[in-house]
Amino acid sequence: MNMFSRKPLRVLVVDGYKREQREEYIRDAGATPSEAYAAELRRIEPALVTDICLPADEGANLPDGSGLASYDGIALTGSSLHIHSPEPAVTRQIELMRAIYKSGTPCFGSCWGIQIGAVAAGGAVALNPNGLEIGFARRISLTEAGAQHPLLAGRPAAFDAPAIHFDSIVAPPTDATILASNAMSPIQAAEFRQDGGSFWGVQYHPEFSLRLVATILRRHSRILIEQGFPQG
Repeated sequence: MNMFSRKPLRVLVVDGYKREQREEYIRDAGATPSEAYAAELRRIEPALVTDICLPADEGANLPDGSGLASYDGIALTGSSLHIHSPEPAVTRQIELMRAIYKSGTPCFGSCWGIQIGAVAAGGAVALNPNGLEIGFARRISLTEAGAQHPLLAGRPAAFDAPAIHFDSIVAPPTDATILASNAMSPIQAAEFRQDGGSFWGVQYHPEFSLRLVATILRRHSRILIEQGFPQG
């Protein structure tokens, strides 16, 4: 018997959605965004222990600095919120991300997650001047730094990935390394450093299944028709 078996990794999954948005997500996907995200992480690492927190909810019990530092990693989901709208559900998440940086716990986020990571480190997010990117982000290309970065290890020089976002990072933080971009979004993947902490993130959704992509397209059918769905 191995008396020194490795202790399971603990990851905190931060759900970016408000309660009513999570309930809509359950109808579409059968689980909340954080539950689905945690399940995908456990699919990759079955022994993983996952906890969930809901910072968009008023009165949510959020971990303090020592609580954040107790995790091996933190993952941020997407969200239907807009980070440039200063409502409490948004500002609570920015403050939590600032605390995550200070805790030194490695953090990863997709879509909304990378936007939160950017703003909490001094960057800016706005409506994407190139329009809505939905379904798939096409021809995401690695930068020179991205080709050497472990986040994108194994990725080809250009690839497609599931995506849906109205907003994008328009000004990266001072200490940012851009890892990938495409014609729709100059920052598709990046690393940010702030207050001794580090964040890796992507603007696309590597955790999305094709079934969920189809559901999202159906849910947004009206706006896609109105906009002529210009992406090929």
